[in-house]
Amino acid sequence: MTMDNGSRSVVTTAPAPADRSLLNRCPVVPVVVLDHPDQAVPLGEALLAGGIDVIEVTLRTDAGLEAIRRLSALPDLHVGAGSVLVPDQADQVVDAGARFVVSPGLSVDVVRRCLALDVPALPGVATASELMTATALGLDEVKFFPAGLLGGPAAIRALAAPFTRMTFMPSGGVNAANMADYLAVPAVPAVSGSWMVDPTLLRAGDWAEVTARSADAVARAVAATSG
Repeated sequence: MTMDNGSRSVVTTAPAPADRSLLNRCPVVPVVVLDHPDQAVPLGEALLAGGIDVIEVTLRTDAGLEAIRRLSALPDLHVGAGSVLVPDQADQVVDAGARFVVSPGLSVDVVRRCLALDVPALPGVATASELMTATALGLDEVKFFPAGLLGGPAAIRALAAPFTRMTFMPSGGVNAANMADYLAVPAVPAVSGSWMVDPTLLRAGDWAEVTARSADAVARAVAATSG
């Protein structure tokens, strides 16, 4: 997906098919919670070394916004912001360099602000009613959260049946052991999780383990989707 972070043009329609590359870019999207922005660049380099070039940096800590700014300086990393709850946060993360916006739930105001900023919005959905709203907003990619509690792969298969143009990124309860089950669902091109970026690894600066877990996750994803 190619986009100009400086753009503020308003769009009123769904992204063109050529822009539908967020969930197809990398099959594993790490969800990152950072204690300090100094962890950002070493983390980004470790992920890239393990074959992951998409990252969701959450706003759950004060370090999130500055971490997005620093990670955006890595040219090979596609940086997004997570835990975006209100439109003002969408403005802040895009100004910091975020190239997509993830929310735990579906906020019409946040989605509309992202459309105005010309950045993809990936809201969390849990029900068919929320998918109806997402469809009406012109979206064709959503986050399914919390996936484990909502019924896992079987729930996504059921929801995907009537929403044939929607793709899902399950998050919440996804791990190395079950990610293949999710990726076996045709409507799931990517999963998100935090096992490869466990906060204990980040605090310890164990970037080699981050790289090893990332490489393992990518290998599992390739194996799950090949053949």
